[in-house]
Formats: sequence, C-alpha cells, structure tokens
Amino acid sequence: MSSDRPGGPADVVPGDDEPDDERGGDAGADDASTGRKAKKKNSLLRELPVLLLVAFVLALVVKTFFVQAFFIPSGSMEQTLHGCPGCTGDRVLVNKVPYWFGEPEPGDVVVFEGPDTWTPEIDVEEPSNWFTGAMLWLGRTLGVAPPSEDDFVKRVIATEGQTVQCCDVEGRLTVDGEPLDEPYIFENMPIEQRPFGPVTVPEGRLWVMGDHRSASADSREHVGDKYGGTIGVDDVIGKASLIVWPIDRFGVLESPDIQGLEATGVPIGGTSSPVGAVVAVPYLVGLAGAVPLTAWRRRRRARRTSA
Repeated sequence: MSSDRPGGPADVVPGDDEPDDERGGDAGADDASTGRKAKKKNSLLRELPVLLLVAFVLALVVKTFFVQAFFIPSGSMEQTLHGCPGCTGDRVLVNKVPYWFGEPEPGDVVVFEGPDTWTPEIDVEEPSNWFTGAMLWLGRTLGVAPPSEDDFVKRVIATEGQTVQCCDVEGRLTVDGEPLDEPYIFENMPIEQRPFGPVTVPEGRLWVMGDHRSASADSREHVGDKYGGTIGVDDVIGKASLIVWPIDRFGVLESPDIQGLEATGVPIGGTSSPVGAVVAVPYLVGLAGAVPLTAWRRRRRARRTSA
C-alpha cells in the first residue's frame, strides 16, 4: 500500500537517484570545456591583428621587389592597353623579375619613371596631408589609384647601340636600317608627319614609343633634349605582363619579335613570367609567410604555460 505522505516513495523526483558527485562532475567538465573554448577564441582574436599585419607587410615586400599593380592613365597605348584621363583604365601587373637577370628588349611593354624633361601625361593632385598621402600611396600599391605624374607606360623599340629612324619607303620605323614588324600600331600619324632621326641609343638607355602613335608623347617628342629622347634602363620599374582588370580583358601582354631577332638566332625573352600570374599572388605569399609565424608564437606560448 502506497503512502500519500509528502516525501514518500511516490514522490520520486527524476534525477534524484543520481549521485551528487556524478552530477557535479558533469557540470565541472562543461564549465572547463566552455572555459577552454573562450580562452581559445580570445587567443585567436589577439593573434588575428598580428596575422593580418604580417601578411600585409609581406605582400608589400612582394609588390616592391616582384610584382606591382599599375593603373593605365592615358590612351597612349591603345588598343593594347585601354586608358584615358579621368576614366577607368586597364589595371596591369608589372613584373619586376625579368629585369633582375637581363634588360628590357624590343617589343616589351614597360612601366618607367620618365626623365625630368618629359611632360606628364596626366595631372595628379598632390596630397594635402600625411593621411591622404598614405591613402594615395596605398592605392597606387594596389593598382586602384592613378600612378605618379612621373610614371609612363610605353613599348621598347630600340636598345643601346641601335640606331632608330623613320621612315622607309613604306612609312615604317627602321632599326639599324631594317624595318620593324609592328602589328600593334593604332592610328598612326600621317606619313608626312612621321619622319625623325636617325638617333643612336646611348649605352644604358632605351628608345620607347606608344602603340597609339598619333596620341603618344614618347621618345619622338623629346629628341632635342639632353637624353635625345631616350630613357634610362635603371628607370624602368618593370615589364607589363598581365591585364587583370576589367575581367573581360584579362590576358597576357605579348612581346612580339619586332626586330626579327628570333630569325637571326638572337635569344629574346618570353611573353610573360609565371611571377604575378594572378593578382592574388602577393597576398597568398604574405599569408603563407604569416601563418607559420603565428603558429610558432602559439607553440612558444603553450610551452611557457605548461612550464
């Protein structure tokens, strides 16, 4: 016969048959697990800024020495490269590696710092304070801001020791008396306005011209200055190798054999380099360098804690 008194056998509360120490153990384990998760989360949050900073610094190193994005500011290289003052032009990757081991060659599209006698093709408003200056520098590094007024992009036509002149009977440029094969020319000047030279390129310098011949202020416009219209090899920033923006124009920039050097057995460079194959390369390299560093810091901290 069952008892109706409170606390009798019929008043069994679910869970009361579990030992107090067992329930307390489960609660303690849950608390410990929660604490570990919170500690791990806080550790990751503390390390994230370091990871991002290291990745960014390494990316800048890659851009400084290996590859750099560049904004095309003018139409002097149409139709190879699109650009115009005040509009959204092509973005290209400028590969610096090929010129570590050699010099620019005929047919290469190069970005360079123009001589002080060259008139800028664009007007860039100078930053009014350090913050806007830093933002402009960062934008140029990432290829989303117009380049410096001193930066130009042209095609190499002749190198040191070569004599360039215009024109032959068909109106073509000649180098050392041989006509050039220039399939990239866009809107050439009337033949009666083309003649110049002859000009022999001095040692350590280059003769450069834009593909849009009727709209390019290049070496032809500066024949009378102290450099004879040429630019210094040391002023070349790198080789324009890849169009990365807009997406519908993504592709490799060719370096045609304009002087027929391959036919004469003279070795020339390829059309591109694997360095800078995609725009994300600098950031991937930066991240690859930052992750091991962060992992090392975490192991070191763990050893200190266990000691």
